[in-house]
Amino acid sequence: MANYYDIDDILTEEELVPSVFQYNANGVGLFDSSDNTDKVDSGSRVELPFWLVGELYMRQLLSIRVPPCFDRELSFSCALDRSKTREEIAADAAHVDLRSRCPYFYELGCKLAPLIGDKTIGPFLLVAFQIRYKEVLLKAHTLTMAVAPKYLTLLTNEETKLYEAGQSSVAAFKKWRIGGPRFQIAPVLGRKRKPS
Repeated sequence: MANYYDIDDILTEEELVPSVFQYNANGVGLFDSSDNTDKVDSGSRVELPFWLVGELYMRQLLSIRVPPCFDRELSFSCALDRSKTREEIAADAAHVDLRSRCPYFYELGCKLAPLIGDKTIGPFLLVAFQIRYKEVLLKAHTLTMAVAPKYLTLLTNEETKLYEAGQSSVAAFKKWRIGGPRFQIAPVLGRKRKPS
């Protein structure tokens, strides 16, 4: 965990990652809900939180399958709309609903790429963010409050923070433009020195 007290980092590491057990494991039956036994067989496919997958992967107890939102190939075992994320982003990245795929899309991708050694995830995330960055800031400056909630449902956590920063900068600019105080005296300059 990169930042122990960061709630976003904690929630990022709670995202489920598909993985396959390499060995039989006893006492971990709660990971595989397909049967009522207290064991997981070798080759069992399960979805585990990222923090647990990372530890088990380092110990070579399981292999990681790339989540559908980052996968390059179509996976017919998953929902069809989730496996086409790369194609949808290549076609029109600004209007893809990334929140439904993974609310912490960029953060999880950045943590997952070095772990599994997939060199295509990094450039994919960069292209997606570059394209969506312009659209998010444009919408932050132009959307009305009535339309904004609908648009926010498409954005990831990082993009929502960016949108809110854009909104606050527009509000601060409008306040300044209307004629708020042009110059403010720094609090340090307003204090008097003690007579010596």
